[in-house]
Amino acid sequence: MTAQTIRTDVCIIGAGPAGATTSLFLARLGIPHLVLDAAVFPRDKVCGDGLDLKVVRVLRHLDPGIVLEELPENPWFMPCWGTRFVTQNGRTSDFVHRPGPGTTLPHPLFWTAKRRHFDDFLVKKIDPRFADFRQGCGVERIEKAGREWHLQTSTGEHIRSKLLIGADGDHSAVLRHLGERKIDRRHYAGTLRQYWRGVAGLDPQNLIEVYFPPGLPMSYFYIFPLPNGEANVGYGMVSEVAAKHGHKLRDIFKALIVADPVMAPRFRDAEPMEEPQGWGLPLASRRRRAFGDGYLLVGDAASLVCPTSGEGIGTGMVSGYIAALFARRALEKKQFDAEQFKNYDREIYRRLNSEIRLYNMMMHIGPGIYDFGLNMLAPNPVFKWSFYRRVNGWLKTAYERPFEVHY
Repeated sequence: MTAQTIRTDVCIIGAGPAGATTSLFLARLGIPHLVLDAAVFPRDKVCGDGLDLKVVRVLRHLDPGIVLEELPENPWFMPCWGTRFVTQNGRTSDFVHRPGPGTTLPHPLFWTAKRRHFDDFLVKKIDPRFADFRQGCGVERIEKAGREWHLQTSTGEHIRSKLLIGADGDHSAVLRHLGERKIDRRHYAGTLRQYWRGVAGLDPQNLIEVYFPPGLPMSYFYIFPLPNGEANVGYGMVSEVAAKHGHKLRDIFKALIVADPVMAPRFRDAEPMEEPQGWGLPLASRRRRAFGDGYLLVGDAASLVCPTSGEGIGTGMVSGYIAALFARRALEKKQFDAEQFKNYDREIYRRLNSEIRLYNMMMHIGPGIYDFGLNMLAPNPVFKWSFYRRVNGWLKTAYERPFEVHY
């Protein structure tokens, strides 16, 4: 049997949040394209499961009804009204958004949803009028022939595409083809996730909890509440710090749940729903070059995880929106060389620059100063005042302001 050859102007590899968002906005622009993913949805993806206001902003830009009607009515999504920080000394500081009567912004600061549900929610919105979405179709080989990409899939198709968008995560086939699938421990974090049921002490307003355990700099333990009495519990540490001090994340994670005086009581009567699952986070502080002749990278493939929070869904979706706009311009000009995408990196990093600077500063200070700073900062009244002063601005940006993308 002769293998099928598929020709397309744009091929997206990966249908996670970054790839699905790219597809959704290409469809909004009326651009036909191909989407490939090795998995069949719904599928699990190890993650913290937190959806920040960047996610809200992208979804609202796609369709305001998604965030105003669909998320509140979907049983797999939970609104979270703030954050709880627990410092090394066990002191708790809550940062809660409480909309007053008659407020025009009665919206939560976060949502949580298991990636199994959130990613499936997005791919179900992929528009078949413009997107040829092929699930269970991995990419086995990538070659560049002149100005065209040649792809061989696990299901036997030969694909020819002018523009390739790598949205297939940290283990990206595009990165491997480019010889760029390398881990820089200074700009990478190892993490664990474990779903639990019945964790004690969860706040009624579903606060996202972050604990900074003593003696473990550049790391945090988290509890993210989920529907049905469940929680996503996890721990992450910068890989360079873990390697330098011989820290084993699984041992630390277990000790925090079983023996830590602050956290262990919360899990005494709780039930684990799985074994701890590990994954890696490619941090944006690396500033990976995310474009070249005939290709763009989005999401984790572009190393866009916020280095201070570990959040990558929102930054990935923002990059997907930006990639769709750059793809449109390339198609209009019928030019796909790197020159057409030279400002792409500037646009995807523009919203991450302050976090990158903060992370780099944190990596240059000693662990003792780091611990001292965290203990002092979280409960500081000025820090809290700053949070409450800025929260309405964050909400206005997410719910009211349009994106500005400059080519």
